[in-house]
Amino acid sequence: METAEPQGAAVAERLLTSSLRTSYDPVVEIDWDAPHTPGAYWLPPHRSSLYGTPLWSGLSEEQRIELTKHEVASAASAGLWFETILMQMLIRQYYDDDPTSRQAQYALTEVADECRHSIMFGRLIEATGCPVYRANAVDHWLGRYLKATASGPRMYAAILIAEEILDAFQREIMADESLQPLIRMVSRIHVVEEARHVRFARDELARQVAATGPIGMAFARLLVGRAAYTIANRLVNPKAYAAVGIEPEVGRAAARANPHWRETLRWSASRVYDHLASAGLVAGPGRLLWTRAGLI
Repeated sequence: METAEPQGAAVAERLLTSSLRTSYDPVVEIDWDAPHTPGAYWLPPHRSSLYGTPLWSGLSEEQRIELTKHEVASAASAGLWFETILMQMLIRQYYDDDPTSRQAQYALTEVADECRHSIMFGRLIEATGCPVYRANAVDHWLGRYLKATASGPRMYAAILIAEEILDAFQREIMADESLQPLIRMVSRIHVVEEARHVRFARDELARQVAATGPIGMAFARLLVGRAAYTIANRLVNPKAYAAVGIEPEVGRAAARANPHWRETLRWSASRVYDHLASAGLVAGPGRLLWTRAGLI
């Protein structure tokens, strides 16, 4: 029977080979200057945070499209924020790794992917004409703490939460021909390359869980719950509602109470929640944070 180390090396070797076959430079692959398609949404309307609410009913078709554009820009801003954290976590781990190992080499390959993704999300926000929706002071500080300290199960679990929640939205977007071509292309590139990152993170997480004692797991469950809460609440920055004349706090309250949006959050997190719960990383006070975030 193979030990965990050779198994991990084999997974990393396959992912390195896949990276050679299917990696994209979004600056080259995407026509950033192409005009936007009139009347096309940026998200499937039913995935908008206000869909089905009285606020949504009061918006014109043009305002609904504009709202989904700002929601996309908000999610891209959150993706940029987390990818910056992720790259620093991977580099910090690489600092102590054997640079000849396939796992370390794949970690660097993932960092290279994420550099391109961050450029892609930045170009996407620029192309929409929307502002960068930055993290608030508390989340900004928590991000600094996570990138400087996270290791073991909590590191790879946080990576999976961010990647798989966004991935759920993007898989639906790239398959919907009624949406803006720009967001469909961005989503397709991200989905293809993130599939490798998810595979790597799941493989690494399994080994980290096996090597972590009960106290470490209890701490990991709490921090994983906080990561889930933060990521879910960063998807739609309340300031995005102001773009269609809705007061940010009014929009946020409506979204939080919206059963359609809460169902969308549960849908987006279902795959990663099932995986982390089966690994013993969702329980106790940490599970309450998943519930408060509307993810379960």
